Amino acid sequence: MKYVDKQERLNGYDWPSNAFTMIGLNRLNNIEDCIRTILKDNIQGDFIETGVWRGGATIFMRALLKELGIKDKTVWLADSFKGLPKPNSKSYPADEGIDLYNRPILTCSLEEVQNNFRIFGLLDKQVQFLSGWFKDTLPIAPVKNLSLLRLDGDLYESTLIALEHLYPKLSVGGFVIIDDYNAFPFCKAAVDDYRMKINCEELMIEIDNEAIYWRKA
Repeated sequence: MKYVDKQERLNGYDWPSNAFTMIGLNRLNNIEDCIRTILKDNIQGDFIETGVWRGGATIFMRALLKELGIKDKTVWLADSFKGLPKPNSKSYPADEGIDLYNRPILTCSLEEVQNNFRIFGLLDKQVQFLSGWFKDTLPIAPVKNLSLLRLDGDLYESTLIALEHLYPKLSVGGFVIIDDYNAFPFCKAAVDDYRMKINCEELMIEIDNEAIYWRKA
């Protein structure tokens, strides 16, 4: 049996071989806190995660909606369902040399994710999938309004594309969560560049040593 470092698992710093999510309890608690605030304050819009791996975080979102009896919000899952893209260093130099596309553990098929929802009895009309590369799916995604935007695409390109096409759809009072802001400098650069571009001055709050979030004002 592989030894599990409880502190690493709590904070989501490892890549577990057997788990529905790798983000850790602190980041799951953050999702719950954001959702409960969204519902308390009646913030309009759906939830989305870009980069879902085995679907654990979005399964958790859907489970919370079911527990709380919320039927007017959809959980969207955006992913290639075949791993990360090869870096397009010509258009996004910050991603040059990144080899995450070559990590088999980061690949999870659409069918596997759907089956993970079925295990918990949560695969229904309030769960929708955007399958494909972000550059192809997010510009035309039929997502009208968001209250929770969770980004876990790692790369500069993936992070920037998600922000460009989804952040304008985020309601005032909604939350954006960046899973790898302090883990990958290329992810951080994309967030900082986008925030500078739109003059975003909302305070970024650390969830743990890697993830951050802020509330749209």
